[in-house]
Amino acid sequence: MYWYEDEVKHLERESLKLGYEPETIFYGSSSIRMWTSLHKDFSEFKPINMGFGGSTLAACVWFFDRLMMPYNPKRLIIYAGDNDLGDGRRPEEVFLFFQDLIVKVRERFGDIPCYYLSLKPSPARWAMADQFRYANNLIESEIIKQENNWRFINIFKTMLNANGQPESSYYISDGLHLSPKGYELWREAISKSLTA
Repeated sequence: MYWYEDEVKHLERESLKLGYEPETIFYGSSSIRMWTSLHKDFSEFKPINMGFGGSTLAACVWFFDRLMMPYNPKRLIIYAGDNDLGDGRRPEEVFLFFQDLIVKVRERFGDIPCYYLSLKPSPARWAMADQFRYANNLIESEIIKQENNWRFINIFKTMLNANGQPESSYYISDGLHLSPKGYELWREAISKSLTA
């Protein structure tokens, strides 16, 4: 996990720049980190962007205690697991990391509301779509079964076009990271869940 160290140190300094006590932590991979309009999009929820590039769900578990130490948020929003599958891990492994994350969150924050964004259907990883669907199903089923403070936000289906393929306008040229239009879709989906 040492290759994340520079980004993790950068995130540790973020709390000093905010000027307010964050109420909403956005945590996860580069899909979170690259969300440049996040603070404006969720200003009423006093957010902080705790995404770090290339991070896996495994890395989010590994660094959780260290990165969350300064904070006492009212809610947590997570996007991670995409890169685990991209790195060759199996959906079952992603699910185990998710279970580990549930434990970490409970130990640190109790039963605050937590929102897990489903893995997205990116063009660059469309050949692995069945693995992404399976990982999403495992995690959603666990959240439903637990009936606790976690909510599953399914953005997979809404990011497909009429032909059942990833909608290219939601992505930048690498076919993996989101375009402004993609982030607008995410903003709408998360906002609906936060105000439901």
